[in-house]
Amino acid sequence: MLSAFTNSLKIPELRSRIFYTLALLFVARVGAHIPLPGIDPKPLQDFFAAQTAAGAGSMVGLYNMFTGGALVKGAVCALGIMPYISASIIFQLMTAVVPQLSRLQQEGDVGRQKLTQYTRYATVLICLVQGTLLILALENPGRLFPGYTVEQYGAIVIVSKTYFLITSVIFMTAGTLLLMWLGEQITQRGIGNGVSLLITIGILQDIPGAAQATYKLFFAPVGVAKLGLPQGIVMVLLFVIVTMGIIMVVQGQRKIPVQYAKRVVGNKVMGGQSSFLPLKVNYSGVMPVIFASAILLFPQQIFSQLGAAMNWKWMVEFANNLLRGHWTYYSGYTVLILFFSYFWVSVMFKPIQIADDLKKYGGYIPGVRPGEPTANFLDFIMTRMTLAGAIFLTVIAVTPDVLLFEINVPQRIAAFFGGTGMLITVGVILDTMRQIETFLLQRHYDGFLKKGRIRARSNAAIGALGEAADMKTVGKLWIAVGTLFVIGLAAWTVKYLQTH
Repeated sequence: MLSAFTNSLKIPELRSRIFYTLALLFVARVGAHIPLPGIDPKPLQDFFAAQTAAGAGSMVGLYNMFTGGALVKGAVCALGIMPYISASIIFQLMTAVVPQLSRLQQEGDVGRQKLTQYTRYATVLICLVQGTLLILALENPGRLFPGYTVEQYGAIVIVSKTYFLITSVIFMTAGTLLLMWLGEQITQRGIGNGVSLLITIGILQDIPGAAQATYKLFFAPVGVAKLGLPQGIVMVLLFVIVTMGIIMVVQGQRKIPVQYAKRVVGNKVMGGQSSFLPLKVNYSGVMPVIFASAILLFPQQIFSQLGAAMNWKWMVEFANNLLRGHWTYYSGYTVLILFFSYFWVSVMFKPIQIADDLKKYGGYIPGVRPGEPTANFLDFIMTRMTLAGAIFLTVIAVTPDVLLFEINVPQRIAAFFGGTGMLITVGVILDTMRQIETFLLQRHYDGFLKKGRIRARSNAAIGALGEAADMKTVGKLWIAVGTLFVIGLAAWTVKYLQTH
């Protein structure tokens, strides 16, 4: 593995792509630390620190994880890349039910470009709506953050509300569009998975804090409760087991054998080959966990506020039982994950279309008749695998809570032992390593034919101009990134000296 990373830096094209990706990721992290004009993020940070220490989970905490902590810091990128992802999911689901969008998706590059354009427009609209609601919530934080009081933590907005609303919505919309552009540039000119890498870097930004909390957990002062060597060994083994399990299920697939019949086209005989149809065990990915976590929090907040307003103690108690750490929460959590796993597969997986495509190109599954029997067979196989994937997602999602409530592991440490963040991180890292491996394999393949390949002058000139343009872009970008790094380092030094 170390030799593969070394080889990746030896290839000029791949090295420039890696450095280009790292530079754009650094720009994204800078945007997550620039606060909005007119906001004091310290009260919000103090409130979230108290909530995290108490182990309370909320939809805002989940959203803050996806923004890489930008929401707590009140940054210009407080909305993160989630509006773009929400718009993408909306159009992805709409293509399954709207015939016009489905035809656009089947038109090739032209249709996909139109869908991308519509997704960008929807992103702007979602940013305007979410930005306005977020600013209004920051002006009255008790509505969005249950338990927040201005008397205890202080005011978040410290300027005129009208001016702050207009400017902040514009800034946050621009911040999301900047992240969207950075993600597209990483996908095109970097190592790929641009949007996913932005989310992953935001999740991993809490690693230093988690490492510091882990150190304090095992090396606490005398008189303070701490964990010993047996608990440390158990945590290491659990981390390894969870990571291996995620890798196995994310990479796991069932290969359905497919045989193609021979066809005579002119003087050539086509077909007669054997292939396979890969069906993933976890076809829905991390989406069921996200949907279940988001939806399960709404009844708790509604029943809690309604019970407090009507002075109904039984409703308040029922709302408290829907919090993390209670069996009712995990029962509903399991049911919702199972439901959304099947819902996502039913919308995205189309066995009838796959069976028709196999029949059109002369392919068939051995032992299964073409047409409707093939579709029923694929639906039966996917139904069984979806159940296994849903059970796995439930176990991974509940593992951090077991550490939090049973072993008293802090929240920021337990988050790296499973849950949504761990699923996204492992999946994105695997995809990124796969793409880098593809570059390495292509490079080795070109190396065998380097001496014997005949190069056209026009193609060589075009390639040279393209590489030169990319290197100039990377050089200019590194100048800007270096300037931002120096400014950020100076600001961090001043803040550190003031607080210490």
